[in-house]
Parts: sequence; C-alpha cells; structure tokens
Amino acid sequence: MLNLTDITVRLGGRTILDGATAKLPPKSRVGLIGRNGAGKTTLVKVIAGTLDPDTGSADMPRGSRLGYIAQEAPAGQSTPFQTVLDADVERAALMHESETSHDPDRLGEVHDRLMAIDAYTAPSRAAQILVGLGFDEAAQHRPLDSFSGGWRMRVALASLLFSQPDLLLLDEPSNHLDLEAVLWLEDFLKSYPATILIVSHERDFLNNVVDHILHLERGKLWLYPGGYDSFERQRAERQAQIASARAKQQAEREKLQDYVARNSARASTAKQAQSRAKALARMQPIAELVDDPSLSFDFPSSAELRPPLITLDLASVGYGDKPILSRLNLRLDPDDRIALLGRNGNGKTTLARLLAAQLAPMDGAMTASGKMRVGYFTQYQVEELDASETPLQHMTVQMKGATPGAVRGQLGRFGFSGDKATTRVGKLSGGERARLALALITRDAPHMLILDEPTNHLDVDAREALIQALNQYSGAVVIVSHDRHMLEMTADRLVLVDNGTAKEFDGSLDDYIAFVLAKDASDTAKEVSKLNKKEARRAAAEAREASQGLRKAAQAAEAELAKLNAERSAIDRAMFDPSSADATLARLTMTDLMKRRSEVETRIEAAEAAWLEASEKLEAVAA
Repeated sequence: MLNLTDITVRLGGRTILDGATAKLPPKSRVGLIGRNGAGKTTLVKVIAGTLDPDTGSADMPRGSRLGYIAQEAPAGQSTPFQTVLDADVERAALMHESETSHDPDRLGEVHDRLMAIDAYTAPSRAAQILVGLGFDEAAQHRPLDSFSGGWRMRVALASLLFSQPDLLLLDEPSNHLDLEAVLWLEDFLKSYPATILIVSHERDFLNNVVDHILHLERGKLWLYPGGYDSFERQRAERQAQIASARAKQQAEREKLQDYVARNSARASTAKQAQSRAKALARMQPIAELVDDPSLSFDFPSSAELRPPLITLDLASVGYGDKPILSRLNLRLDPDDRIALLGRNGNGKTTLARLLAAQLAPMDGAMTASGKMRVGYFTQYQVEELDASETPLQHMTVQMKGATPGAVRGQLGRFGFSGDKATTRVGKLSGGERARLALALITRDAPHMLILDEPTNHLDVDAREALIQALNQYSGAVVIVSHDRHMLEMTADRLVLVDNGTAKEFDGSLDDYIAFVLAKDASDTAKEVSKLNKKEARRAAAEAREASQGLRKAAQAAEAELAKLNAERSAIDRAMFDPSSADATLARLTMTDLMKRRSEVETRIEAAEAAWLEASEKLEAVAA
C-alpha cells in the first residue's frame, strides 16, 4: 500500500532521514516509533506530501486518498457536527447539487451516487464518532470557537476518521484525549478498513491497535511484525546480535593489528602484513549501542513527614462562585500513589490544583502538613519555558542562593550535563523540555509530586525511565494520565472524578476500563438514539426535497406516455378506418403509417423505462 524508497532529508545541515526504506503491507496497521528527535514527524510530512525529501520517494497506488491532520485546529462558527459532515467532500458536493439542480437526469445520477456512498446514514456515523471522542449532543452543535484548542483538535481527528482515507496518518492522536476517548479510538481503529500509520509512544495503545511496528533509528527504518511487546523482544534479540558481532569484530581487529605490528618490518612477512593492513582499513565498524542521557530521571527525596499529608473533609472547589467539585472526602499519606481518572472536563485538573494549593476550598475543610513541599507539573509549564534561555539559566533563577555545583547537580539528575545545560531551550526537543520542567519542579525535594499528563512529549523509552524514577521516589504521587501502562506501573489507588465529585474507585485499572467501555456503549447508544431521531427528521426532509425532482421526472414521463398512446391510437384508426382519421394521417400510405407506428412504439418504450426508473428511485429515497 505504501512504499518508502531511499528517503533522505537534511534539515539545518543535519541528516534526519538517511536512505529510509520500508514497504507497508496493504490494509496494515503500523505503529511508527523512535526516540524523540529521531525524525518521525519529518517522515510523516514526507509521506503526507508537505515536505519534499532530498532524495527518495513515498509512493501509494494511483487514486488512493491520504488523510492527515494539519497542525492548526479548525475554528469559526461552524459546529463540530457540521465540520465532520463536511469532511466528506464528495457527499457535501452531491447534497448541495441535489438541492439546487433542476435537471431530472442529473438528479437521478446524483441520488444513485448518494445511495452508493451511504450518504443518508452519514449523520448517524458522524454523531457516533463525535460521541466516542467525548462530544455529547449539545456540544456537537456549539460553535467551534467556543472550544479550547485541545477539543478542536478532537474535531479535526473526528473529521479525519469520518472521511475514511485509504491511508490514515495519525501523529500522536491520543495527546489531546482522555483515557475514555483513547479506549474508544482503539476500538475504532481496530476495525478500520484501510491502511493506518500511527506515531504513538503509548505501549498499550500500540499493543492493542497495530499489527506492525516501523522503527526509525539513526535515519533508517526497520519493520517488525506484531505489536510493541513483540517489537521489544525482537529488538532485544537484534541488539544482542549487534553486541556479539561487534565483540567478534573487535577481536578480529585486534588480531589483525597485532599481526601487522609484529610482521611489517620483516621482509618475509611484509607482504602478508600489508594485505592484513588493507583488510583492517576496509573493515566497517559496527555501531555501538550507546546510553541516551534523555532517559535520565532522578527525583530527589526529602525527609519523610508524618501522615496524613492532606485531608479533605466535605470540601468544595471551583472558580469564582461556581463549584466544580463538591463533597470531597480524601486523605493522602506520604506513601500514596494515586491516579485521578475521569473524562476531560470532569475536574481532574481542578482537584490537582486544590491539592497543590493553587486553589483554596470554597466550602468544607482542607488540612495540609505545614512543612509539606509540593512539585506540580503541567503542560503549561513546558510551553512557558523561555526559549531564549538555557536550562542552566532557568535552574539558577529557581535555585537562588544555591551553589553552581548544586544547580548543575539538579540538572544532571535529569540528563542536562555538559553542553546540554547551556543549550538554548528553543533548540531542545519536546521531551527534553518536559524533563527540564520536571527538574525545575523538584528542585527543592518535594514531599509530593502532582503530575498532570507528564508523558505527552516523552517517547516509549523515556516513559519507562520516568516510571522507574517514580517507583524509586520516596514521596507521595498523584498522577493524571491517559497512558495505561504508566498508571498500571505507578498507581495503587484509583480516584474517579465524575458527577461533580471525586471518590475512590473500588477495583483495578482493568475493572475501570471494563466499566468505561460498558458505560460508553450505553451512553453512545442513548446519544446516537437522540441524534438518530433528530437526523431521521432531517433526512426525511432532505428525502422529500430530493424526491421533488424525481416526482417531476415521473410526471413528465407519464404525460409523455399519455401523449404517445393517443398518437398510437390515432395511427391505428387511420390504418383500419381511414374515414375516421384526421386529415394529416389520412394522406399517408399504409407503409408510412406502419413506419410512424414503429417510431411511436420505440418512444413509448423509452418513456415507460424513464417512468419506471424514476418510480424506483422515488421508492428508494422514501425507504
């Protein structure tokens, strides 16, 4: 379906892709993975046609449609529902033509095509996708400008899924989704009827959706069958083979070097030594597997405080005079590892801000240890880093009075040593900026970490390193994430934020996922049922309007039939009773009358066929 051939891309004097080559099987679901900065987005842009490679090509079968989300979210006064419907460009054009054309023949063609592309079920399909991505009926009909950027990116994703391209390109589609929407997206993609290429760093998502892994490393591509866990096993085997081959090569190199050194000066062996020297020069070194400093996370731990750290007693919290969460009863101890669950917009971030003392309770009581220090991470901190300054400058400002050694020591815990500490933030990758933000919030060894979506810019290996660091951290952890693997490995308490409050969820993460899937199936059925009734009325109105042209065509055919039947009867009278024929027919010979009758019969057959076709189409539209 997709052939990537010898693709090379150089940007800013650096080679990003170096002869990258791969062939994706038809209708495969492929996960594109690689370290931060490896060139995944660059490759996606080459495939999408928005970036021309220096050499090579990305080729698809002729006539194939490619779908890719642009960086800018849709905006304006259009609604999510209408935006998704309009994503099917052919359907939108045909629906407009069906409402404006007055040509009966063209109307017939238009309605034939509308039925062929299942156009009349499109509103229901659009509604199901939007409900799955978190838009209830009311939200589907609000203006796009009333939504945040993250929600408008969901609309862009919904539009892309609705348009069903032959090659679906998704670059980290779960970044703007909550866990519930990710679960729905997984289910949708598993039954997608065409080829998918997904850039993702979520282990569970990749395991559940893809059937191949395309690994981008050092500018090259390797295609592995299976999901992410299968890829890890195969990569470990390949790395072991590389390490073994490198050891053998090094032993051979040392043997050749020793022979050349001992025999070059002797006339009897100089020729053999020269030959081995040439062999040594031709020997290509096998790349060494090197440790990546971007995998460095080391949270400093502070002296333990007596429990509890925080107690909420019937507390309420919100903004202005409007509470978002009420009746909060929650206790956090120094060894707690809590995951906050629930759909985006239900109040997870509001609760996190309350625990971080960024919001005060509006009602009830909140008691916190006076000596407690909290490290609170959000994506806003990553976005607000000054691009013109270095990690060293950022940390120096935050650690006022600390020695240069202490400042550099804190940066070193997160992989910013040597030149990395003095590299401008504007030149750091998204993952590196996230590490810097984590380094900044933990500079004073907090007793509790509150992490709101900490993995959005981290690749799979970096996420694993973060999990290990959190498990070694001695303080309390509160985490909001749509990465199930992260939650499974770090959290031992689940708190569900829903229906205006937050309560302990009694069960495992698997139990919660089963709960969500059952609840979503019920909610989706209800929402779609409402929308189906509404859209049924709309479809009926469209069908009535569409049938007007067909009804006119049927009526015109009936009128033509009546006229032709009368003409045929007049010819018959002229043939068998000339005295009763009109003057025009009476003057014709029998041969002429028979010829004219044959012509009329042919026209009658055509009119009957036109009437039958229009009638059948009317019945189909009514159905």
